[in-house]
Amino acid sequence: MMFRNACVLLPLVVVFLVGPAIAVASPPNIIMVFVDDLGWGDLSCFGNTEAATPHIDRLAAEGIRFTQFYVNSPICSPSRCALTTGTYPQRWRITSFLNNRADNERRGVANWLDPEAPTLPRMLHRHGYATGHFGKWHLGGQRDVADAPPITAYGFDETLTNFEGLGAKLLPLTLKPGDKESGRIWADAERLGGPVVWMQRSEITGGFANAAAAFIGRAVADGKPFYVNVWPDDVHGPWWPPTSQWGDGGRRELYLAVLEAMDRQLGRLFELVRSSPALRDNTLILFCSDNGHEPGAGSAGPLRGHKASLYEGGVRSPLIAWGPGLIEREKAGSTNEETVLSVMDLVPSLMAVAGVAPDASTNFDGEDLSAVLVGKSTASRTAPLFWRRPPDRKSAYGAGPLSDLAVREGEWKLLCEFDGGKPELYHLIVDRGERTNLAAKHPEVVARLTKAVLAWNESLPQDEARALGATGSEPKQRRLNRKIDQP
Repeated sequence: MMFRNACVLLPLVVVFLVGPAIAVASPPNIIMVFVDDLGWGDLSCFGNTEAATPHIDRLAAEGIRFTQFYVNSPICSPSRCALTTGTYPQRWRITSFLNNRADNERRGVANWLDPEAPTLPRMLHRHGYATGHFGKWHLGGQRDVADAPPITAYGFDETLTNFEGLGAKLLPLTLKPGDKESGRIWADAERLGGPVVWMQRSEITGGFANAAAAFIGRAVADGKPFYVNVWPDDVHGPWWPPTSQWGDGGRRELYLAVLEAMDRQLGRLFELVRSSPALRDNTLILFCSDNGHEPGAGSAGPLRGHKASLYEGGVRSPLIAWGPGLIEREKAGSTNEETVLSVMDLVPSLMAVAGVAPDASTNFDGEDLSAVLVGKSTASRTAPLFWRRPPDRKSAYGAGPLSDLAVREGEWKLLCEFDGGKPELYHLIVDRGERTNLAAKHPEVVARLTKAVLAWNESLPQDEARALGATGSEPKQRRLNRKIDQP
């Protein structure tokens, strides 16, 4: 179904035509909010005292906050791949942000997600769900990659994206104090499909939320349960907050202003769901981030590391689950500090919440932790979690050389090189900040986890991380990032 261009321009209070008299179908509705470059410690409900995020905090106050939730990559595209497929992104050769063709080839990265990959929206769609994607995609169709599959090929009825996907899109206008007219960035993306609506970047999250709200209204009117991605490209740099919040223009101040603006715009969507009893009692909202923060802007709180690194600050994400009619009532406002789970676990878990069984031929790396999401359990995934660094991120943001591989098993976290060298071992239960390397004190643990992570890595398709080695073309890549999007 084509994106309805006018929906984005209407006030959010108008486009959402749902009331308590309209009953939703019995399968639960799901809204997946996946924020771009949000640090573990950036929400006020996760400890940030410099900015207020009251609407997201209210989700936590009425739902469950998870403190040991992980994404499966410290960078954008592979993290999104894991959330879409329920598998390690290395299986699909998506191991760093998708860029232009030449750079993808240089790094051994695919140009787009294989449309034959299992996807959560496709599996839900086959079982009667209305499915919509609103926000950043970044799994194919960007820069000079104009022949990628449309986002609808992955199981969505309707889509609205930014410059990193094919089809209908919102593109950002930029305005800072003193400007007499708005600028345009990524204007070349108009050739990647339309219709195109230009909006102030400071308001663009609201545009995605508006479109999601309109889609939800149509799904309810049609008597269908819905699965909706809301993937704002805030708080990714460059940061363009409202001109009234520009302050001194410093990275941290701009970032926090964009964070607060994003919270306000998402909050209107959350309130519309909350205010409709039919939706409030049968909708699960999940909120998390695709990877860690960019240094100097966001914050990992007590955690070490940042975006692109395999330390906790790069791969641990804030997760909030909200659903008053689905989550155990006594768990409202609780914090789960025990469960270790990952973004790829959300795929089989959400399928179980929806009552949808996977195809017999589908093999997830993620595990069904649906009971955890609704507060009926605090169990963790049974298999270890593994990571491989992006091939172009041996160093990043002035830090390096960064570890090549990592594994989390129970209380232990190991980082090492591709050959198992330079092991770092941390006991995360007492040292979540990864300050004390215990490798020399526990050689047996190092040996076991090194063997496991090397075997995992060798079992998967390889990229050009070894060939790029310690150089990684980082200075050149940083210049490219600043020019195009700072992925």
